[in-house]
Amino acid sequence: MSGQGRFRKGAYLALATALISGVSVYVNAFGVRQVPDPFVFTTAKNLLVATMLAALILLPLSLGSLRRLSGRDWAKLALLGLVGGSVPFLLFFYGLSQATAPSAAFMHKTLFLWVALLAVPFLQERLGRVQLVALLVLAVGNLVLVGRPTRWTLGQAELLTLVATLFWAVEAILARRFLQGGFAAPVAALGRMGFGAIAMFAFLATTGRGGTLVTLNVVQWGWVVLTAVFLLGYVVAYYSAFKYAPATLVTSVLVLGSVLTSLLHAIFSARTYSPAQVAGFVLVVLAAALWVWIGHRLTGQATVMRGLAYARR
Repeated sequence: MSGQGRFRKGAYLALATALISGVSVYVNAFGVRQVPDPFVFTTAKNLLVATMLAALILLPLSLGSLRRLSGRDWAKLALLGLVGGSVPFLLFFYGLSQATAPSAAFMHKTLFLWVALLAVPFLQERLGRVQLVALLVLAVGNLVLVGRPTRWTLGQAELLTLVATLFWAVEAILARRFLQGGFAAPVAALGRMGFGAIAMFAFLATTGRGGTLVTLNVVQWGWVVLTAVFLLGYVVAYYSAFKYAPATLVTSVLVLGSVLTSLLHAIFSARTYSPAQVAGFVLVVLAAALWVWIGHRLTGQATVMRGLAYARR
């Protein structure tokens, strides 16, 4: 596959991830009302997704990729589960439970910025002036869309959610590197969800809530199954995008998910938005489109330069 073909596939997968995320966040808002404990709800979803991924991977067509894993590969999968699928969830939800100001929840909206900062030294991704402008526009648009918290504080809750966001940023860097190194996206996703679910279940057990999973009723399990299907699609699309596109682009396009969530609230929940927030919609969409255009153009230029270099040999 050509460089442009890989980039185009990665951009489409990133867009698919954003669409799934946008719908998933909206649906999850109803699910958490049925299962109020976020640790129980998230652990149940992760366990179910890990089970579905294991079933898919154990099919004859995918089993070979699992058999080829070395001990070092399994360690990498466990690292994804620790950094992306367990510790940040525990930190994030505990931080939200301690929050007295909306600035704690806002910390997660800065994920793409941290990924951009880490991708330059660790993935050798380049950020020119146009990319920096796109990041700035995306940050402003996201801030306007979400609505700037009226009370800014930097207490324990904010620090916990910020650290959780940093964990997810590190996960993006690791996922991009591991997937470029040959991991299949479903296998990497299984590492994230499987090892993460084991760690989260251990947390439930040590806090005396392990038995809560078996006490969930039919309605609650229905919401767990529904949201788990969205999570399965999200994590596979997210990791597949990292295999083909730069981490900064993937996480920047992912912000489009918040636009879709807001639109769903406007259509189905009669939520209204201010003119400033509508402007935020536009800025986020424009910034994401600019990112895709920049990446496509640079990939095309790189392909031409490689062709010229080959022709001169």
